[in-house]
Amino acid sequence: MLSRSLIGHNSLTTKRHFFFFFILVCDPADVISTVEFNQTGEFLATGDKGGRVVIFQREPQGEYNVYSTFQSHEPEFDYLKSLEIEERINKIRWLPLHNPAHFLLATNDKTIKLWKVSERDKRAEGYNLRDEEGRLKDLSTVTTLQVPVLRPMDLLVEASPRRVFANAHAYHINSISVNSDCETYLSADDLRINLWNLNITDRSFNIVDLKPENMEDLSEVITVAEFHPHHCHLLAFSSSTGTTRLCDMRASALCDQHAKLFEEAVDPSHRSFFSEIVSSVSDVKFSHSGRYLLTRDYLAVKVWDLNMENKPVETYQVHDYLRTKLCSLYESDCIFDKFECAWNGTDSVIMTGAYNNYFRMFDRASLRDVTLEASREVCKRRAVLQPRRVCVGKKQKETDVSVDSLDFRKKILHTAWHPKENIIAIAASNNLYIFQDRLTPNGHHNTPEIQSAPPKWQTQPNPPTY
Repeated sequence: MLSRSLIGHNSLTTKRHFFFFFILVCDPADVISTVEFNQTGEFLATGDKGGRVVIFQREPQGEYNVYSTFQSHEPEFDYLKSLEIEERINKIRWLPLHNPAHFLLATNDKTIKLWKVSERDKRAEGYNLRDEEGRLKDLSTVTTLQVPVLRPMDLLVEASPRRVFANAHAYHINSISVNSDCETYLSADDLRINLWNLNITDRSFNIVDLKPENMEDLSEVITVAEFHPHHCHLLAFSSSTGTTRLCDMRASALCDQHAKLFEEAVDPSHRSFFSEIVSSVSDVKFSHSGRYLLTRDYLAVKVWDLNMENKPVETYQVHDYLRTKLCSLYESDCIFDKFECAWNGTDSVIMTGAYNNYFRMFDRASLRDVTLEASREVCKRRAVLQPRRVCVGKKQKETDVSVDSLDFRKKILHTAWHPKENIIAIAASNNLYIFQDRLTPNGHHNTPEIQSAPPKWQTQPNPPTY
């Protein structure tokens, strides 16, 4: 096992330039809860706690501008259980592109919706029985027969719900993942994983069920589930005990018996009250090649080879300096924060979030890492992000930050990496940051022109369609 925690290296620093960011209205409903690039990287979707989905499109100049905004989910109430169902968007997943329209899945705690986002730049005119506003004409006034024609109009982006998948989960949905067969997808809650057909909304197949007959015997819950990027019969799901299971749907329709179990043995002498809490896996990502699994727990990210189950091939400590503060983090509930992780397009660099609006990047080849900050204070026009260092003892540089001065209210939980280029999206509370590494034709790094998007993306009760 390779343990890599090389704080202070800045080889990656000169590659990360602040590109532009969007300032959102400071409202709890505007806090970003998920970020996702589509398969080409041309579009970037974000969901927030207010149930809204905002889609950005990359312009030829490289900027990401607002493409469409729509209300995906509304708050509901479960009268049988007397529970409020929040409108918060938990996950967004894009479907592969097969025609000019774009399709994506968005879910809150209970309901999954399939949305179609399409463009319209022509309108039909000259109907015989209806006027231009769609009202029926008086038939006595219709004296001639005319052929309707299409007239050019300003581009209109429309978002319409095509499917609603509901009433299949008794617990909160934490994951959705589209299968490589482009026909099915999975949804997972704390105890069950269901398999859906994208064209069938009234039924799903339960493929994993961890619910015991007696709930007092419950020892673990499902935290995240993901399909393999190439093999439609393989899926992985992780649990609160720190284990990750690989299931093969060819072996059995019910995948309660895993094909492989990825678990790292823990020295009993090092166990403590917090051991199981910090080992809970908050995110799982298959590498683009499909050979590796990336898992994130509270303190570290680990890379697993699918051919080796007993230990990870690489371990990267994200904020090991927090081990001495687990008690206070437990009291403030910060220890239950769920950080996501991401691969770059070539599976050579790993990214994940941390506290104080910091995010970490680990280069697997050079064994180096860097800590960067995403905040409005440090992200200025034409600014190159400077490395940050968290020190346990005395500060060595003015830019160093002591552990005691970390702001645990500022945290980067949601990150996404462009599938083909060095472009990353960082969600920090209600701010979305996009960073890009630009290269000149000769391969050298070039300081980009930094742009700040106009503050017109302000979430509204009924957001318009852009």
